[in-house]
Amino acid sequence: MSDLSFDIESLHAAYAAGTLPATVIDTVFARLQAASDPGIFLHVAERDALLRAAEALGPFDPVAKPLWGVPFAVKDNIDVAGMPTTAACPDFAYVPERDATVVALLKAAGALVIGKTNLDQFATGLVGIRTPHPAPRNAIDASLVPGGSSSGSAVATARGIVSFALGTDTAGSGRIPAGLNNIVGLKPSVGAFSARGVVPACRTLDCVSVFALTVADAWKVFSIATRHDPADSYSRAFPARALAAPPTTLTIGVPAAADRKFFGDEEMQKAFDAALEMLARLPAKIVEIPFERFYAVANLLYEGAWVAERYAAIADFMAEKEESLHPVTRKIIGGARTLSAADAFKGLYALQALKAELAPVIASVDMICVPTAPRHYTVAEVLAEPIVTNSRLGTYTNFVNLLDLCGIAVPAGRRGDGLPMNVTMLAPAGHDDRVASVAALLHAASGLTLGATGRTQPVQPLPMGSAGNGEIELVVVGARRRGMPLNGELKARGARFCREAKTSGDYRLFALAGQNVPKPGLQRAGRGEGAPIDVEVWSLAPDQFASFVAAIPPPLGIGTIMLADGTSPKGFLAEAVGLDGATDITAFGGWRKFAASRAAST
Repeated sequence: MSDLSFDIESLHAAYAAGTLPATVIDTVFARLQAASDPGIFLHVAERDALLRAAEALGPFDPVAKPLWGVPFAVKDNIDVAGMPTTAACPDFAYVPERDATVVALLKAAGALVIGKTNLDQFATGLVGIRTPHPAPRNAIDASLVPGGSSSGSAVATARGIVSFALGTDTAGSGRIPAGLNNIVGLKPSVGAFSARGVVPACRTLDCVSVFALTVADAWKVFSIATRHDPADSYSRAFPARALAAPPTTLTIGVPAAADRKFFGDEEMQKAFDAALEMLARLPAKIVEIPFERFYAVANLLYEGAWVAERYAAIADFMAEKEESLHPVTRKIIGGARTLSAADAFKGLYALQALKAELAPVIASVDMICVPTAPRHYTVAEVLAEPIVTNSRLGTYTNFVNLLDLCGIAVPAGRRGDGLPMNVTMLAPAGHDDRVASVAALLHAASGLTLGATGRTQPVQPLPMGSAGNGEIELVVVGARRRGMPLNGELKARGARFCREAKTSGDYRLFALAGQNVPKPGLQRAGRGEGAPIDVEVWSLAPDQFASFVAAIPPPLGIGTIMLADGTSPKGFLAEAVGLDGATDITAFGGWRKFAASRAAST
C-alpha cells in the first residue's frame, strides 16, 4: 500500500513530483480494504469512473483547480449525482440527477468523490451507531463509539482513506466525530455553505461541515465551498477572508470551573486543563464565563420546536414507512406527534430570551473554547443507555447552532490513557476565520499525528497572515526574506510579515549574475515547465509600497505572482534580459535552500 500522506499539501507535492491519479485512487481502495470496516461507506464509486473523472481534470494545475485530484467522501444525506442518497434508511433511497451545491463546487475545484458514508439515520444522533447497517468503528479504539451523526465521514478521514469528507451538523454531528477520531471538524456559520441537495434534519439549523486531517485542509475546502446560493433560502453571503493571524491581545472564554461537565471522566477533565494551558501560551488570556445558560439553550434542541422540525422533514415518509426507521430514531422523531404549535412557539420564545441574556457574555470575549465531547463512551455503554449517553455527548455542541455560532473542533493533545483530546473554538457567525486561525496554532502546538494514520503534521505556515487596513501584499523571493541581507529594507518601511508560501508550479528560479548582493530572479514559465518555489508574503502600507517599488533596481520588477494557495499578490519578477548569464536553480525549490547549499559547499 502506498505511503502517501493524504493531507492536501503532501498529496499535491506528490502529484507535482509525478505521482499519477491512478496511484492515488488505488491507494484509496487499498486503504479501504485494509481498514476491513464495512460500516464506513454505504456506496463506493467504481475505479474506472474515478479514473475517467481524474482524466477529465487535465494536466496537474493546483491554481486553476485547488483540489486537483484530491479524494473526498460525502455523508449519505448529501446528494451526489448518480449515487444513491439514503440517509442510512434503505427504503428512503433515491438517486439524484444533480449534485448538491457544495459537492458541485468541490468537484469543479478538482476533487474526486470516492463514495457516500454511513451516518446515524436521518442525522439524528451523536453516537454514530444508530444505523441499520454495520456501524463504523472508531478509528482510534474500536471499543468506543465513533461519534455521529457523521460517523463514516469522520472515520474515512481519520484512517487516511480520503483527504477530507463532508458531514452535516445540526447539534454537533460535524464536531463530535472529529473529536472522538483525532481530526479537525469545521462547522461553518449557518448558511455559509448551501444546503441545497441536503436531506434536512432541522432546516433552520443545518450546516454542511468539513472533516479534515489539518486546519489548512479544512480551510481550503471552506474557502471553495462558501458561496451564497440563491436556490437555498437559508443561504447567507459572508465576506471571503484569508486565514489571518489571531490578534496579539486574544481573550478566550471557557466554561467556569464549577460549570464544567465531564460525567466522571477525570482524564478528559485533566486533558482539557492541559489544552487551556497550551492556549494560554499562544499567548491568550483565558477568562472563565458562566455556562449554565448555555446548557439551558442546549436543552431546548430536543424539546418542542426542533423535534417538530425533524418530524416535519420526514413526516410524509414516516406516514408510509415508519417501520423502516431505526427504533431509537423512530422514538425520538415520533415523539413530535404529541407536540402542538403552541409548544413550538414556547420553544422559540425561550430561545430568544436566552439569546438576549447570553449576547453580552459572548461579546465579552474574542471566542469561546469548550471540550468537543465531555467524555468517550464505549459501544456497550451507548447500547445500554442510548438516549442518556447521546444527550451527554451533546453537552458542548447542542447550543451552538441555536445561538448562531461558528466553530471548529481541533485535536489538542492526548489524555493520560492515550485517547484523543479535542476542543472546539466558537465565535459569532461570520468569524469562521477567527476560530480557524487559533485552531491551527493549537493543532501545531499539540504535535499530534494526523488522525489514526500515524503520519506527522506537515509543516504549514498557519495561521496565514494577510494584508489588512488597506495594506498591499508583496511576494518576496530572495534576499529580502527574513534573515537575509536585504530584509532591513522592508522592515525600515514598516512592512509586516504575513506568511510563508509557495508559488504555483509554473515558475523557474535563477541566481542572477553580476550582483553585489546575491539575488534570485523569478520568472513564470509555461504550464508544467516550472516548479513550486518557496517565497514569503509581506504587507506594506500603500505609500510605503509605492516608494519601495520605485527603488527596485533592474533587472527586477513587480508583477502578479500566482501562489499555490490560490491567491495572486504582487511580487518580484525578473526581466528576461536580466537572465543572461544567470544559473537555473529551480531544483532547489527556493532561494533559502540554494543559499544554504552554497554556504555548505564554501
